[in-house]
Amino acid sequence: MKKIKFTRIALLLLGASFFACESEKNEQAEISTVSEVSPEIISKLANYDISTSNVKKVDFVIPGGKTIPMLQMEGDLHMTEEQALGLPNLQGLNARNYHTNNLVSQNTVIDIIGYTGNDGFGLSSKAQTALRWAVANYNRLNLTISFNLTFGTNFDPLDMVVYDNPNPPVDENGNEGVGGSAGFPSGGAPFKFVQIYNLEQFSTNVNEHVITHEIGHSVGFRHTDYFSRQSCGENVNEGTAGIGANPIPGTPAGYDPTSIMVACFSTGTEGEFNSNDITALNYLY
Repeated sequence: MKKIKFTRIALLLLGASFFACESEKNEQAEISTVSEVSPEIISKLANYDISTSNVKKVDFVIPGGKTIPMLQMEGDLHMTEEQALGLPNLQGLNARNYHTNNLVSQNTVIDIIGYTGNDGFGLSSKAQTALRWAVANYNRLNLTISFNLTFGTNFDPLDMVVYDNPNPPVDENGNEGVGGSAGFPSGGAPFKFVQIYNLEQFSTNVNEHVITHEIGHSVGFRHTDYFSRQSCGENVNEGTAGIGANPIPGTPAGYDPTSIMVACFSTGTEGEFNSNDITALNYLY
């Protein structure tokens, strides 16, 4: 059973305005040094428990091929320079009570659209089914947020759009990434752009898993194993050596291998929340 290595960021449901994407470890976006990023931003990232070893400026692709200038960290974490400069200092804190401040609060019903354009960014039939299943994963929990799903191309007035990125990140060896990219809430709204890439080769359940995971980022989840990336067979803390991320009350503080928000997933995944994921969602929503 193959493990797909994602460089994601999730289980702490954390309120910050930045992006998280997932890709195979040997297929992740380009790695760089911190030389092109200001020392002030590097300090902000470090104080927010984000690794500063691989930071660079990149273009984040949205449907239609337009791009948004972003900072890239840890191979898959993205945010604008303005968002980075606005991050709070987490070092030395005993708790992260602030995490409720930047969750989804503007709308209880999130209008989400599966993009079906013929420009290379449209979801396949398999991905559209997976999106339906992913939305159902959330809606069946009767949370204080819910999703109203449609399909089409007019995503501008809606809260969230799920689409395929035909130009996935490529590593230094020319290998294309596999997975997706999403983000964390900002200003009370979920992150709008949820992209997937190179998932057609996998089952509908795997597509469901990735989309459910990325929507999880968009409403505030960090990786459950951010502190070790154990699901990827690694022993690496995605943050710095500081406090790290506190677990949601009622969920295990250690490794939770069946969480949908672990950094890497098996190709045999069923794409469903486990009981701890549900506890965490009910805690915030």
